[in-house]
Amino acid sequence: MTAIAPETRLGSTVANLTEDTSKNLAAAIQWQAIATDLREAPIETSFVQLGQGDRPLLCLHGFDSSVFEFRRLLPQLAEQHSVRALDCLGFGFTERPEGIEISPDTIRQHLWGCWQAWYQKPIVLVGASMGGAIAIDFALNYPEAVAGLILIDSAGIAPGPWIGRFLPSPLDGWAVDFLGRPDVRRRISERAYHDPQRWVTPDAETCAALHLQQPGWREGLRRFTRSGGYGSMRSRLPELRQPTQLLWGRQDQILGTKDAAVFQRLLPQSELVWIDDCGHVPHLEQPRATAEAIATFVATLPT
Repeated sequence: MTAIAPETRLGSTVANLTEDTSKNLAAAIQWQAIATDLREAPIETSFVQLGQGDRPLLCLHGFDSSVFEFRRLLPQLAEQHSVRALDCLGFGFTERPEGIEISPDTIRQHLWGCWQAWYQKPIVLVGASMGGAIAIDFALNYPEAVAGLILIDSAGIAPGPWIGRFLPSPLDGWAVDFLGRPDVRRRISERAYHDPQRWVTPDAETCAALHLQQPGWREGLRRFTRSGGYGSMRSRLPELRQPTQLLWGRQDQILGTKDAAVFQRLLPQSELVWIDDCGHVPHLEQPRATAEAIATFVATLPT
């Protein structure tokens, strides 16, 4: 396990970070070689780990994102819990190995490797947007590894990735370059927040674009979209027996709010908590309220 100077692996624009939460997270990123069944050599995997506690939490980011998505939530959760944020296979600052498909199957296998390396006991998965679909998929396939689910404005009801509202799927080269444009990323960010004038700052834009400098970013996105991504999981949601908390921004303009009620109806053990004055990213826009709701839920889980 290695801790490396941020500019060495995160790129030169990490020097443009101005908010303390962003700079602190950049300094805390580590890499570990995770063994998987995907290839003989392990995969260099990036993550952040904070806090202590008996019930570990693992945070999973959304589409074309990274651990920086949790820069405001992690310090709040770490006050009471041992918490990690992971860059899933194909995303963030985790290695994108040549010759390995980036798909829900391989993302799950990589996550299983992380669970074996770090935990080997039931954990709580915190999934935001596409990270929610990753968490659901993992819990369905490895129920013994998951003690509870926290789904934040989660994908998994509507077919196909939400990014399809902005770009054709599968992404080809020009579309990936289009997604990499600062003005396009800014427009998506503005829709993600209820109060974009407050939250879409130069620091936030730097955080959202740091991983674009990573080797294989373009090809990784193309490989993922060619796989079809995460479609609708409606039919399998009743199979989930883990206690589940649904956190949803009341002003979500990315996925809307109707899916929240669908999740609540289909998940056998679920509670729905609305986050007021909040768009698609409660963990960024309302981190204190989000952390308090998570702490209340985790306290109810059996030890």
